[in-house]
Amino acid sequence: MRVLLIGANGYIGRFVADRLLADPAVQLTVLGRGDDADVRFDLATGSPGALTRFLDAVHPGVVVNCAGATRGGARELTRHNTVAVATVCEALRRSGCGARLVQIGCSAEYGPSQPGSSTAEDAVPRPGGPYGVSKLAATELVLGSGLDAVVLRVFSPAGPGTPAGSPLGRLAEAMRRAMQSGEGELKLGGLGAQRDFVDVRDVARAVHAASLSAAQGVINIGSGRAVRLRDAAAVLARVAGYGGVLHELDGPPGVQAAHGIHTTHATHTGHTAHTPHLRPGIGHPRSESDHHAASVAYPYPDGCGSWQQADVRTARDRLGWRPRINLEESLADIWMEAACRI
Repeated sequence: MRVLLIGANGYIGRFVADRLLADPAVQLTVLGRGDDADVRFDLATGSPGALTRFLDAVHPGVVVNCAGATRGGARELTRHNTVAVATVCEALRRSGCGARLVQIGCSAEYGPSQPGSSTAEDAVPRPGGPYGVSKLAATELVLGSGLDAVVLRVFSPAGPGTPAGSPLGRLAEAMRRAMQSGEGELKLGGLGAQRDFVDVRDVARAVHAASLSAAQGVINIGSGRAVRLRDAAAVLARVAGYGGVLHELDGPPGVQAAHGIHTTHATHTGHTAHTPHLRPGIGHPRSESDHHAASVAYPYPDGCGSWQQADVRTARDRLGWRPRINLEESLADIWMEAACRI
């Protein structure tokens, strides 16, 4: 089976490439913007006709699209997440290859969920930000294309290679800096959010399974369990051997994280520039005003509110997929990479 992988240099794409290369039945061809791609092509600017000619030449049986942007303004997100997918769908419609499309979606398409609930694929999407809107538009293009296609809505990927700008990546970096400088405390915001973390290697397994299956429509890929970021911070501290105090800014009072890390709570007063050990909110993008980061005006920049948890029964039933790697192992791998920078 020849598989065309788009976006192999991305966070998820790298692990998908590794997984597909490990399958002796798969012949992998990589399409992307980098010099290391088998074929250089920019989905955001390239024409469907040009991509169609390439598809007809290579004749893949499956196209896996892991490409996209997670940051940037609405125009950039639309170009890389929506227009790019429109190009893929149109090229596949024109091509005679008849390839199956596996599109990587995300949980931001759903938007906020009711605390305590599990979000199933039939939930009405209400994305809370431009990223989720751009990804939802891409999903709708795929579902309406008439192609043999499946969209994997990935919840919060974790594990090796976790981007430094992600909540867990920022948490690990803040802890690394504290340990490097000998600081005995960290002050962080946004730890009250609860997310469904799934290891990126399990995501790659799901993509592989979806490539071989006949499943269509939307399928959630997650752990099926929401974890509070402050609890993830406690596990990370234990893995890292950090014994300092974690001060949670703007968090609900009276809650202490487990695993030996002491959590205290502070209320933002608007004068954070005088706090020497302040760290930015975990969910907040880094900016020039990071010294004011405790005051996170938009505490959930992914637009997903305070809670997300996946209903993963469809992945089990239609792909035969279950997550295998627990969050502690994912966090240990995140910390291993962060510790190498000490």
